[in-house]
Amino acid sequence: MSSVTAASNKRRIIEEGPGFRSGLKDLKKYLSSKSITTGFVAAVFGCTGPALVTIKASTSAGYTTEQTVSWIFGIYVFGGLISLLMALYYKQPIVGAYSIPGASMLATSLLGFTFNEAAGAFIMAGLIVLLLGLSGLIGKVMKFLPLPIVMGMIGGVMLRFGTGIVTATVALPVVCGAAIAGFFITPKLGKKISPILGAMLFAIIAIMLTGGLDTTGLDFKYIPPQFVAPKFNVATILSVSVPLAALVVGAENAQAIGVLFGQGYKPPINAMTVISGIGGMLSGLVGAHNANIAGPMTAICSSEEAGEDKAGRYAASVANGIFFMSFGLVASFAISVIKIIPAPLVSVLAGLAMISVLIGSFKDGFGTGKYKTGAFAALIVGVSGVTFFSIGAAFWALVVGIVVSLIADRRDFQSDN
Repeated sequence: MSSVTAASNKRRIIEEGPGFRSGLKDLKKYLSSKSITTGFVAAVFGCTGPALVTIKASTSAGYTTEQTVSWIFGIYVFGGLISLLMALYYKQPIVGAYSIPGASMLATSLLGFTFNEAAGAFIMAGLIVLLLGLSGLIGKVMKFLPLPIVMGMIGGVMLRFGTGIVTATVALPVVCGAAIAGFFITPKLGKKISPILGAMLFAIIAIMLTGGLDTTGLDFKYIPPQFVAPKFNVATILSVSVPLAALVVGAENAQAIGVLFGQGYKPPINAMTVISGIGGMLSGLVGAHNANIAGPMTAICSSEEAGEDKAGRYAASVANGIFFMSFGLVASFAISVIKIIPAPLVSVLAGLAMISVLIGSFKDGFGTGKYKTGAFAALIVGVSGVTFFSIGAAFWALVVGIVVSLIADRRDFQSDN
């Protein structure tokens, strides 16, 4: 590479990737039972519990069924589109979805605001994220974060997926126990068979044998999405837009970036922030909160369960994007279906898919012997799930980890700079 080209790439705010042609060309080679199943598991995780959180936020705010369907349409269609664009262009397992903590926050912060005012707040949140990405600030900050501290944060934030295996199994022992058995038995039958696929098949058999699937609540009725004329005001910007933007950047993007670093990728940090901003603005037009990069689902799709070859794990994100968009396109039907899937089973499948990510985060967080005090601080803050000013634990874990490390691990900073 010439010095002129290198200098040009260094000044470029939006990082370059291999390109769509390369991503599409190699996709067929990397699509496998493992990548497709992992993408499906990530989609199941995002289309069940998180969808219910969003539905609850909408109904708590007093919005109609039609408005709720439009909201669901926006976050899944645009979230899935983000997965397709980012995975194919950068050939990395980057997954788009939406902020689950943001949906939880909106259950109370939207009270008293109309659906049009909510749409305006969502668009403004996307604009804030977009400006942060275009400034290049996020990329500069992430480059100076020590990897052990980032991995400590990932381990803490994602640990709930591991403990969720235990609590979910206690709640639904037969079905979840069958899923766990399938996860460990399947690799013994053949290395090409995805352990997650085995877990799903074992769980389905258990559900059929125990009669645990209640279909009485199914009600299929198509409701189209709607364009929402946004209404802007200072109150919604301060109480909704700013906290939501902070969650997107400080929680979802931070988790996804940390996971990708931990798996050995060089994530396009600025591009991930920019597309999260654009996704937020577009989804706001149909009354949906930010479609953005997703932390937990990026972790699932970047894990070893998506394939041993890291170069091909982006195929899991592509599969996930297709599943996500399909869910959004049939939102009115899907809302009815997700209510019949046992929530504990979803938790177990997501937890099993995260095992390798958790092991890797602890290894990279504490295996090097550097920044270990800061990494531990990031770990415990991440585990706590604490929020301040409506900003989630992932962001504060990084802040506390850096501050503690600057005090207790100063020699590590000095040796690296």
